[in-house]
This record gives sequence, structure tokens and C-alpha cells, in this order.
Amino acid sequence: MPGIDDTREFIPLGIAVLTVSDSRTPEDDKSGNTLVARIEAAGHTLANRAICPDNIDDIRGKVSGWIADEAIDVVITTGGTGFTGRDVTPEAVEPLFEKPMDGFSAIFHRISYEKIGTSTVQSRATGGVANATYIFVLPGSPGACKDAWDGILVNQLDYRYMPCNFVEILPRLNEHLRRTKR
Repeated sequence: MPGIDDTREFIPLGIAVLTVSDSRTPEDDKSGNTLVARIEAAGHTLANRAICPDNIDDIRGKVSGWIADEAIDVVITTGGTGFTGRDVTPEAVEPLFEKPMDGFSAIFHRISYEKIGTSTVQSRATGGVANATYIFVLPGSPGACKDAWDGILVNQLDYRYMPCNFVEILPRLNEHLRRTKR
């Protein structure tokens, strides 16, 4: 049965939050605030936070900088996952993925479907791994951020969650960089 193993010690992660929006400010960034509140309530460290416009180069630049930062284990973006002309977050971030995480999108859509029905198809939420950093690209609504955090991330980013979690394999994400040729 999946759940928290209280015999294991919690390991806090450094998590960065990027809100992608042409109109949000720190004062009215409800989705970013939702994520920050949940990250801190879970016991993790907010390693960085920013708002950037719906621009591929800006988004990719910010995420690239964060995945190069050894203090950041996880990057979560919110916004820019729809189908309008300005929604470019997946296009900005997916080329960075060394390994896409198809299961994240599938589970996110399953959870979302239970709440908003077929409207979930209007999101291109995705996840992956780049430079030994987990990256999650979420829609820009507080509800979608709650669904992703409460339904997936709170457990997968908790070392105590069993039978397995992202934290226990974090040290092994860059094994390919240490491999020697035979």
C-alpha cells in the first residue's frame, strides 16, 4: 500500500517556481503563491522564484539557469501550457529535457479530468529531467497547481513516500555523466 514511511527521515529539496505570464505581478500571482505555500508547508526550501513573460527565450533562459544551480533540485513552472499563440512554455522547456516524464502528464490529466472533465485536454502539462533536476510544467490556474502538487508532487518529492519516490533516485539522475566507456 503506498504511503508515508515514518521510519524514514524527510529530506527537504530546493525548489524554484517560475510563473510564466505577460500580466502577473508578485502581488497578484495566485498560482505562484499557491505553489510556494505548498512547497513551504511540505518542508521544502523555496530556492528561487520569478515571473517572466510568455517568451521562449526568456523562459528557457530562466529554467536553464536554474537547472545549472546546484541548490535547485526541482523547477516548477506555472502558465503558458494552453493553445493560444502566447502559450509557449512546453516549447521553451521540453528541448531541455534529457528524459521526458510521460507519466506525469498522464496522471496530471487523470486527476484534472476528475475535477474539470474534458477541459483537461486544453493543458499541455509536462515533466522531465534535465541536468539532474526535475522540471514540471503546470497550467497557470491555482486549481491546476493544487491538483499537481496535492495529487502527485507532494508525495513524489517526499523521501518517506513508498514504494518509491523522486527523492531517492535524485543522486542517480546524472549517472550518465560519470560513466566511462568500456
